[in-house]
Amino acid sequence: MGEQKAIENSRRLTTRDSLAADLRALGVDRGMTLLLHSSLSTLGWVCGGAQAVIEAVMDVLGPSGNLVVPAQSGGLSDPANWKAPPVPQAWWQTIRDTMPAYDPARTPTRNMGAIPELFRTWPGTMRSAHPADSFAASGPNAPAIIEPHALDDPFGEGTPLSRLYDMGASVLLAGVSYDRCTALHLAERRAAPDAPVDDSYAPVMVNGERRWTRYRMPAKNSDRFPAIGAWIETQGAVTHGTLGMAQSRLIAIRKLVDLGTEWLCQRA
Repeated sequence: MGEQKAIENSRRLTTRDSLAADLRALGVDRGMTLLLHSSLSTLGWVCGGAQAVIEAVMDVLGPSGNLVVPAQSGGLSDPANWKAPPVPQAWWQTIRDTMPAYDPARTPTRNMGAIPELFRTWPGTMRSAHPADSFAASGPNAPAIIEPHALDDPFGEGTPLSRLYDMGASVLLAGVSYDRCTALHLAERRAAPDAPVDDSYAPVMVNGERRWTRYRMPAKNSDRFPAIGAWIETQGAVTHGTLGMAQSRLIAIRKLVDLGTEWLCQRA
């Protein structure tokens, strides 16, 4: 959505303070650990853009809270699997040989939106070590949330998602729906621990050298997430509200993952 269209579609001016009020009305509270999925364009015209959104969330969470955002960089992958868009096969090996290695401080997110891209560079934010499926976190528990993050099975047990589950975090879907809900990948792992595993590749630094490295990725299917979310909505576990102009949802990650696992197991 262009800026003019965002202005025209905004029923009111959205500011850092109004966003903070919206967050509190949704149930976001001081000291909470929050996994945020967001779309800036759905919030309407925000005075200060992504910066104002991040500052509003941090205002509400306070210094004892933790903000976590998926910071995925799917471009660090095998070009043979690229479909949106594909590249000529003649380029594949050169891409594998020359793509810069993952650097938590430098590697940009891909198709994640303005808020995650700004947040990964935010002072005090830490980013996990996975080249394709990292998370960025800020707050007193950030180191414990993001590390370690092994290459294999980046959404399963012993990952940032499972530690957020153990910490009792909440998930905020701000202007996005369940198809963007990364936490449901943990439900997939728990429902099908023996799911087929595929080879994935990314350039990483190993002992100071760039290496094109293989890792193992269990099968995932986010096409099911809208149906899972529709069922979760019937279980009384979701708080609805607005953030700016955006319809938004807040749910405890344990409820989300447990209900998602139940839905998947029933259809296995």
